[in-house]
Parts: sequence; C-alpha cells; structure tokens
Amino acid sequence: MKIFYGWVVVAAGFVITCIGLGTAMSLGVFLQPITAAMGWSRTDVSTAAVLTFLAMGAGSFFWGAMSDRYGTRAVLLCGGVLLGIGLMSASQTTEVWQFQLLWGLLGGLAAGAFFAPLTAIASRWFTKHRSLAVALITAGMGLGSMVIGPLARYIISIQDWRAAMFDLGLLALAVVLPTSLLVRNAPVEPVLASGLAADGSGSPGGFTVAQALRTPQFAAVSGTFFACCAAHSGPIFHMISYAMDCGVSAMTAATVFGTAGVSSLVGRIAFGLTADRLGAKPTLVGGLLLQAASIQLYYFVRTPEAFYAVAMVFGLSYGGVMPLYAILVREYFGARIMGSMFGAVAMISTIGMAIGPWVGGFVFDYLGGYGWLYIGSSAIGLGAATIAFVFRSPATAVRLQVA
Repeated sequence: MKIFYGWVVVAAGFVITCIGLGTAMSLGVFLQPITAAMGWSRTDVSTAAVLTFLAMGAGSFFWGAMSDRYGTRAVLLCGGVLLGIGLMSASQTTEVWQFQLLWGLLGGLAAGAFFAPLTAIASRWFTKHRSLAVALITAGMGLGSMVIGPLARYIISIQDWRAAMFDLGLLALAVVLPTSLLVRNAPVEPVLASGLAADGSGSPGGFTVAQALRTPQFAAVSGTFFACCAAHSGPIFHMISYAMDCGVSAMTAATVFGTAGVSSLVGRIAFGLTADRLGAKPTLVGGLLLQAASIQLYYFVRTPEAFYAVAMVFGLSYGGVMPLYAILVREYFGARIMGSMFGAVAMISTIGMAIGPWVGGFVFDYLGGYGWLYIGSSAIGLGAATIAFVFRSPATAVRLQVA
C-alpha cells in the first residue's frame, strides 16, 4: 500500500519542530542556572528571550517568503545550521550582551525558519485533513517542551548549563539537517477562474502579498494571534522559576514544564480534529477562553500536584489554539502566498511572545513575585478571545466576495 507523501512531510515536520523549536524555546530551563552562575539578573536573561521572539518573528516573514520562492527544504537546512551554531556559540559566552545576541538574535532567526514554512507546506499537501496535518506539525513544539526541557535539566544537573546548551546545539545539527532532506514541495494546486483554489479557499482575483497585508482579515487574525501569545508566553517562560520559588524541586519543576508540553501536544491534535468538524473559528474562541482561565489559576497554585493539574489544562489550551491561525490564513489567502502570509501573521505574534518573558522578569525583579504577571496575562487572554469572537470568519468573507 502506497503512503501519501504528504504524511511523510508531516512526520518530518513534526521531528524538526520538536528538536528545532524545542531547543530554541528551552531558555526557561536555563534561567536559574545562568543567573546563579553568571550573576546576571532574570531581566537580563529574559531579554535574550525577547530578542529570540523578535528575531523569530522577522525570520518567519523572511523565511516564509523564501520558502514560497525557493522551496521549504532549502530554508530548513539554513535554519538548522544557524540554530546549531547559535546554541553552541551562546554556551561559550562570558558577557550578557554576547549571550543575548547569540541565543536571542541568531537562535531566533534560525527558529523562524521552521514554524511558518513547515506549517505552510503542510497546508499545501492536504485538503481533507488539513487541520489535522497542520496540528501534527505544530505538535512537535509540544513534544519538544516535554523532551528538551527535562533533557537540558538533566545535563545541567550532572555537568553545567554550558555543557547542556552546547549539547542542544549538536542535537539540532544532528537531527534537523538530515530530516529536512525528506521535505518536498507539494503538487501544484489547481485554481478556478474565480481565483479560488479548487477546494474553495483563497481570494477572488488572487491577492498579492501587499494587498493581502491590507485586508481586515489579516489585521484580525494577526491581532488575535498577538494577544494570544502575549498572554501565554510569560507564564510558559517563567513556569519553572515560579514553581521553584513556590518550593517545588528543580527536577519536579522541569517535569511540570514537560507536562504542559505533553498536554499542548494532545491539545494541538484534539483541537485540529475538532476544527476539521466544527470549523477553526469556534474552536479558536473556546480554546482562548480556556487559556485565559487556566492562566489565572496559576495565581492560586502552590503544591506540585496543583502545578501538574494546571499545567495540563494550560498546555491543552495554548497548544490547541496554535494550529488554528494557520488554518484561518490558508482558508482566506490560499496556498500560493501561504508562506508569506502566515510568516507575516507569525511575525506579529512573536512580538507578543517577546513581551511576556521580559514583563515576567521585570515583575519579579521589581515586585518580588509573579502574581501580577498571571493577572495581566489572563486579562490579555480574554482580549484575544474577544477579538476572535467578533471578527468575520475568513471563509465567510471569501464567499461573500464571490457572491
């Protein structure tokens, strides 16, 4: 029985996002070891995370456009090389600005080569199971949190943070580069005279990227994605440190972080299947409301058992909503400019991702705790749900224009 090659691409993308994005997003595990060893403040180290997300955002747009033009495989290979070099170089730094540039800018630019291009190519390969395929690609990020966090914590415990970071760079090179060779471009999708793709998605007349960036649907989807990421990025990044501040052991705190990662993996698949049945927009609204509620629960937890329980709900929600933005972009703008458009949406979302870690570090350094981080993040999460609820469904907007 011949296997549809789209599933091979999805499997390769799952592995790449697991290792590539899992390593790039693992800085929270290093937060306390680095500050203890180097004397840098949490705000200093958190600034590296800010730069990571900003560079990842710019990289998402750049690499997405490059994947539309030159193919996804070439982009993935470039990203894998940059990520390995960035992590290994960051492990040898002695000054905080060096660490911020190498981990933040170089590592973030590399990470941008994975998410948007792989999401775009998965959406091109599938019609019937598109939401599930995209969900599986992004599920690799959840598995990465589960695997990379405890792995880094274990290496730190037996050696130090420098050895752990260097080893993650080697792992990125060893896994991302050969796996990228399995990724192929999707067959060309037929386009109807109306300008829509054969499955009914896309835009009448075929938007250029410049035109698409000026549509209200782009503003709505990117605004929702921005607020969603601004809400959950701080709680994710400071999850381990907050648990340890509450008296939870370092390894237990790392497994709490991993639990959120596993739950986010389940959420991506479950929400992807739900979106295939009910549609992306209602699934997104429900997930955003659940995310806001679970963030607020962190304000009240203190015991390991409570941290595990909240991490499961939080991971389910923030992981579940992540694939849905790509589905909305694909439904409205079609496959032809999917890489560029989802890269643009992801670029704006990463500004939100950059805000949370820095604000969390600032709140801790100047207020002595994380309480206001969770209150503010929950409020922003409710704002994301509100935007998602009120904007017109992209698919509906296309049908109205065609009519």
